[in-house]
Amino acid sequence: MNQPWSEQMPAVQFRVARPTHQLDKIIEFYTKGLGLEIVGSFAKHEGYDGVMFGLPGVDYHLEFTQHVDALPVLPPSRDNLLVFYIPDGTARDEIVARLSSMGYPEVEPENPYWKHQGVTLCDPDGWRIVLQNTAGI
Repeated sequence: MNQPWSEQMPAVQFRVARPTHQLDKIIEFYTKGLGLEIVGSFAKHEGYDGVMFGLPGVDYHLEFTQHVDALPVLPPSRDNLLVFYIPDGTARDEIVARLSSMGYPEVEPENPYWKHQGVTLCDPDGWRIVLQNTAGI
C-alpha cells in the first residue's frame, strides 16, 4: 500500500487529468513518442473514454479523457507546461528526434529559462511539454 505524503496531506496518489478531443493521437504521442506506459484505461463510462499514463511507481500519472461529444479544448497559455526532467542528454535527444519524426517539432518556449537545458514541444492538443536535461530539484 502507498504511504500518505504527510499528516497534513494524506494523499497516496496524484493524478493530472485533462480532456481531449483526439484520444488516439494523445495515446500515440505519450506512448510511442514520449515512451510512457499505459497503466489504466476505460471506455464508454457515462459517455467518456480515458487513458492513464504512469510515471515511476504509478503514484503519479496523467489521465486524458474524451467525451462522446468532445470539442477541442484550447490550452490555457503557452506557459502551461508538463516538465519531464531527463538527466541523460542522449536519451532526451532520442525522444526529441522520435517526436520530431512523428510530426512534433520543437517550439519556442514562452519562458526563456526552458531553452537553457530544455526542449519544448506541443502534444496533439497544443499543450506544451518540456524535456529538461537536468535531474530536477
